[in-house]
Amino acid sequence: METKIARKSNRDDARKWAFFLCAILTAFNTGPAIAQDWSALPARLAEKVEAAQRACSEFENGQFALEFGAVRRVDLDGDLQRDWGLDESGFSCSTAASLYCGTGGCMSHFLIEDRAFSLLNQGWEMANIGPFRVLLADVHGSQCEGINPTPCIVASVWDAEEKVWRSTRAEWE
Repeated sequence: METKIARKSNRDDARKWAFFLCAILTAFNTGPAIAQDWSALPARLAEKVEAAQRACSEFENGQFALEFGAVRRVDLDGDLQRDWGLDESGFSCSTAASLYCGTGGCMSHFLIEDRAFSLLNQGWEMANIGPFRVLLADVHGSQCEGINPTPCIVASVWDAEEKVWRSTRAEWE
């Protein structure tokens, strides 16, 4: 009986060690990050990726990667069709940690139909307010008469007739 218990205990210990080693190896895996395929990007956005790739290559022969999540398909204009967002925060270069972003954030490029627009920001999301799809972007504090850490959000809505983004500064009293 004691032998069976000892064998079971040894097997359990071996399983625990195997699990532990697998967890450690997974945690310290230094394989490449998952890169996103950009072959299906529209030409206007593919040009942005190609320019970033060239800049990386020219800087000490760096290797460029478009990280997972850099390309976003989201309805920007409220027509229930997925438009395109391309975030340079998802660009990486093996030889330059800050080639694409700075203290003001990173450029995001938005494509609606054949129109491309870019905005320096520190993150963005879409919201529904009444009948409008609203782009909310965290921008540099200087746009709110502050400094970088000053909280500052810009809200923009797509004007489908004029084919432009519209936003304003609030007149607070």
